[in-house]
Amino acid sequence: MGAIACIALTIILFAFIFWPEKNPFFQADKTRIDYLRERKDVIYENLRDLNFEYLAGKYPEQDYAEQRAALEDEAAQVVSEIETLEESGMRGRSRA
Repeated sequence: MGAIACIALTIILFAFIFWPEKNPFFQADKTRIDYLRERKDVIYENLRDLNFEYLAGKYPEQDYAEQRAALEDEAAQVVSEIETLEESGMRGRSRA
């Protein structure tokens, strides 16, 4: 009886681990908007880190200002592109 339980448990574990939906090598296709949203999150995280490190005294004010301006410009471009893609996607759906 114990051997049958072990075999059943092993089969269940193999099915759970190797079931196609659980395959770690499978990746869903990302859209441009998905990529941009991830990029926006990374930029905002970098801005938070930059502010923290500046307040901790790790950056001179000029370097901080330059890096902050560059990150803010990149964030503005990403947000603008997200809005443009979302608007065009909404218009495309309303026409159909």
